[in-house]
Amino acid sequence: MNNKTTNEEITNEEVTNEEVTNEEPMSEENMAELLNAVHHNGLVALRMHFKAVEGQIVKLEAYGPVFVYHVQDEAEHVYSCGFFLRELIARFQSGNEPAVWMASFFIDLMKNKGGKALPQPATSEDEAKAIIDQVLVPKLIEEVHEEFAPEQVHAGLVWNEEYGPVFESGFPAITEGNNVCAIPLHLLYTHLQLNRDPGEIVLQGLYNIRKEHGLD
Repeated sequence: MNNKTTNEEITNEEVTNEEVTNEEPMSEENMAELLNAVHHNGLVALRMHFKAVEGQIVKLEAYGPVFVYHVQDEAEHVYSCGFFLRELIARFQSGNEPAVWMASFFIDLMKNKGGKALPQPATSEDEAKAIIDQVLVPKLIEEVHEEFAPEQVHAGLVWNEEYGPVFESGFPAITEGNNVCAIPLHLLYTHLQLNRDPGEIVLQGLYNIRKEHGLD
């Protein structure tokens, strides 16, 4: 495989507070105002589709503020899903139907009745490793192969000197230019913990590669 990857592929959604504005670091007061505004906009957007919506802001060490929203269905079962600060700002500023986009995650979750809370955080490195080895990686490999069958697709864990373990996938049939997409494992694991499908990031990267080579 050609191990050439772009920064965009390998750092998807990994952003610090300073990068959000592309300016000087924000003051605590301005950051608090920004977080409150984004949180409020998220509530308003989801309430366009669901009657009972609550939300909270949590801080992840690697990714900063994350917005977790809890939505009830008609049977009052609660479904929870988390969003990164940068992606919400980008979606709200784009005007590209942010309410529809946010609601789509909960609609997918509601296909499985009974509610879905966020997974309990791993209590040890061994437990986190077990989740990665037994749940995350097999799920990603299966999704990649199913999406592009019968085409041969490479998928698995590799070590990147800058980012550590990454999930790499790509097309061996492409022999010129970039043919792989690498996503940091911790980012994919975080998506899993936020009730987001980590496979969507990988598949989007693979479709971008196909588009670059005129295959789609």
